[in-house]
Amino acid sequence: MDENRFAGKVVIVTGGGSGIGAATAHRFAREGATVIAAGRTEDKLKHAAAAAPTGSTMVTRVADVSDESSVNALIAGVTAEYGRLDVLVNNAGIGVPGTVEHTDTATWRHVMAVDIDSVFFASRAALPSLRRVGGCIVNVGSASGLGGDWGLAAYNAAKGALVNLTNAMALDHGHEGVRVNAVHPSLTRTPVTAPVIENEDMIAAFRQRIPMQRPAEPSEVADVIAFLAGPDARFVNGAHIPVDGGLSASSGQPRMF
Repeated sequence: MDENRFAGKVVIVTGGGSGIGAATAHRFAREGATVIAAGRTEDKLKHAAAAAPTGSTMVTRVADVSDESSVNALIAGVTAEYGRLDVLVNNAGIGVPGTVEHTDTATWRHVMAVDIDSVFFASRAALPSLRRVGGCIVNVGSASGLGGDWGLAAYNAAKGALVNLTNAMALDHGHEGVRVNAVHPSLTRTPVTAPVIENEDMIAAFRQRIPMQRPAEPSEVADVIAFLAGPDARFVNGAHIPVDGGLSASSGQPRMF
């Protein structure tokens, strides 16, 4: 780890109050970036900032990234205060169970607003600043965007949309010097997934499907995000990296031998 790799860089991480977002904010801060962790819950953001590496610069901004005006104000405020924006990590997301038949319209709209509208709003607002410095966007998708799940119709649809939005932005803005990539975690140990991980039958089922037989740690996803944002990935654009312990290597058939 290069402690100065992101020195002088300004990074925004949405959904930065816990889980993958907090781990990502800490990773960038540890390597010298000025990190702005954005989210809707001030207490979570403050807790994450208090746990940031000693001597690092991590600040918080309360913002609803599913709201266009809130996102615009966030990006404008950061660029006005710090004079630049180098990396945008679109991490905010929610998942609500339900089939199409059993998902009401309000829930569908909410999932889409948080999981995909936020990516569109934040990316659109950030692109002028990113273009000026040759910055980049890293979108946090999901294994659920690369394939379907039972009973997660809205989440699958939103994360699937994120995949192709990443592709479109990589095509449209790569020639402008702005790279756009995505990571796609499988089950990750966060407060949101605690009920799944603490359910013995459920975690046993995941161990059968994931070759590495465990959930990811948030820091393991953050490490890949930092790679994509760093100079070692300077010719990586439009990439989708599963961070899933080998889950996506399977054909989907059960173990036979």
